[in-house]
Amino acid sequence: MNIVLIITVVFLLIYIIYRVYRSATRDQQLAEKVSDDTIILDVRTENEYNSGHIKGSINISLGTLRERCIELDSSKAYVTTCSHGLRSVKAVTILKERGFQQVVNGGAIDELKKTIKTLLQHE
Repeated sequence: MNIVLIITVVFLLIYIIYRVYRSATRDQQLAEKVSDDTIILDVRTENEYNSGHIKGSINISLGTLRERCIELDSSKAYVTTCSHGLRSVKAVTILKERGFQQVVNGGAIDELKKTIKTLLQHE
């Protein structure tokens, strides 16, 4: 029983360290990539987008991104976002496969909003 508890605690600590590292890395990448010309690409569904989104963002759901990526300018910089961060990772992959060079995963929309707010305060 004690070994199971120890293993669980170790995995929990590893997970927490990973999340902190990932968040710090993402924030650093975003600080380097986000400019006035950067486009926030929200890959949630239309209903999710309509329930609240980042002002000025573009909504193309992940399910339609492969077909609709032709609507995007591959020379522009994009930050992808969704509700929890999983779809935005997939969106980055799809866009890079289609020749987009300046694409960064912004992760979950609530976290991205906080990051953008922090970046704007430091300007």
